[in-house]
Amino acid sequence: MTAVATRAGAVPRDVADWHAIQWHKVSSNVRRLQARIVKATQAQRWGKVQALQHLLTHSFSGKALAVRRVTENSGKKTSGVDKELWDTPRRKMTAIGELKRRGYQPLPLRRVYIQKSDGRMRPLGIPVMRDRAMQALHLLALDPIAETTGDRNSYGFRRDRSAADAIEQCFGMLAKRASPQWVLEGDIRACFDNLSHDWLLAHVPMDKAVLGKWLKAGFLENNTLHPTQAGTPQGGVISPVLMNLALDGLEAALRSRFPLRCERVPLRGYHPKVHLIRYADDFIITGRTKEQLEMEVRPFVEGYLKERGLALSEEKTRLTHINEGFDFLGQNVRKYNGKFIIKPSKKSLAAFMAKVRAVIKANKQTKAGELIAYLNPMLKGWANYHRHAASSRTFSKVGAAVFGVLWRWALRRHRRRSKKWIKAKYFGHVGDRNWVFQGKDTDASGTTRLMRLFYIECVPIKRHIKVRGEANPYDPEWEPYFERRIDAKMKDDLKGWWQLFSLWQEQKGLCPVCGQKITRATGWHSHHIVWRCHGGADGVRNRVLLHPNCHSQVHSRKLNVVKPRPS
Repeated sequence: MTAVATRAGAVPRDVADWHAIQWHKVSSNVRRLQARIVKATQAQRWGKVQALQHLLTHSFSGKALAVRRVTENSGKKTSGVDKELWDTPRRKMTAIGELKRRGYQPLPLRRVYIQKSDGRMRPLGIPVMRDRAMQALHLLALDPIAETTGDRNSYGFRRDRSAADAIEQCFGMLAKRASPQWVLEGDIRACFDNLSHDWLLAHVPMDKAVLGKWLKAGFLENNTLHPTQAGTPQGGVISPVLMNLALDGLEAALRSRFPLRCERVPLRGYHPKVHLIRYADDFIITGRTKEQLEMEVRPFVEGYLKERGLALSEEKTRLTHINEGFDFLGQNVRKYNGKFIIKPSKKSLAAFMAKVRAVIKANKQTKAGELIAYLNPMLKGWANYHRHAASSRTFSKVGAAVFGVLWRWALRRHRRRSKKWIKAKYFGHVGDRNWVFQGKDTDASGTTRLMRLFYIECVPIKRHIKVRGEANPYDPEWEPYFERRIDAKMKDDLKGWWQLFSLWQEQKGLCPVCGQKITRATGWHSHHIVWRCHGGADGVRNRVLLHPNCHSQVHSRKLNVVKPRPS
């Protein structure tokens, strides 16, 4: 059974209402052009690639998707130097018409700082909404090329790839008895800030005039304009792909310099065992010996990075034996007496518990239900990130530590009450568990519900299946492969929410309004076909899953969403 929406149709170019845009047509047009860009890139027909990019960046569909992206992400309420936000449907439609190459001149970025884990401040550059949309528009035409030409074992800032894929690749490269024993932990110093503008302009396959304007836009700090001579802002929509394009090719260069099997006499049968695993600007390189990595591999990598204006960080780049272990992407990778184990790192655990304690301390007078609403997403997110490693003992430690902090929180609130009274008020009974922290909370609709703290110890440990290195999400030939991965991922995401999962399965994972996949990245809303204010029930038969923007479109245009009978 598949849900469908009424009043569907093609999107005219002269559409005047944001909510009248037919997003399934818009997405289909963009995906078709991106697939053609992939085929032209694979054939190295760069003239055709450029023509297709021009067609995409000048299309209504591309501009509409670009505006939709920057007005629906987490930074939609953060303005640039012009203090302007696109928060109304009319302003969004006007913005589509403003995305023109002729006469385009980006404004300086607004400089802000965020604190890093080591206490230092990291600069961020925030573009204005128009510049973000222009970057999102050109990213639609650039990302298919980056995915086609990217390194097989590069996992950061890429579609349908994650840190779990990088960690699983570590297992594949280091877990066996004959695996390499030494690892070069690499970290690039201020990668975004030091990228060479000359290299980017010479090698990035996109509109050079527009790219040059972005790179030289400068930033505004304390009402003073500062020019930019190098780097690309970390707050830019297109910056992660520019960084990946600069670092892509390192894996192939290492493979050429250190082939998997050397056939030269007298080194016949010698295996250098040099493998690269990269996530954004953090990477590891395996090697047979410490001397090989120190005397051959590291100088080669430094020379490769120097051409792009980059250098390794002396503080974070080190050589490590697998028996000593190393931290990578929040995980500790190590062999214990020949047994390979990946588990959450002590640094990651300490940082997470510090964050949990800070939230509880900042909410001394908050109701228990509201506090649980703050803590549950943190606990679920951290557990889901680490559930592919050997994390059972760590989850038990986290659960015990969180319980201790909450117990002290409850004791401070009621100094004159007995511990028995406090237990009865804040801790309930669920199954064979007697100390379940709980409380009542009121949602946005005014409904009061009983909230229970997420039981992190119950998160099952499940081996992650790594994405295939050659898989390309923009290539139609790989569409069935990614469909299967999305289905498996959504099944895990909605486990325990049987109603939502049954809806998702019933709709075959598609939004009935735009016809596109509903995933964790897109988000979803559970829409009542007959509104509750009109007497609609809360059951599965009266609900469908929609994208957040499609949900707004249904309500603003008063569309009727129906479920057809199965044929």
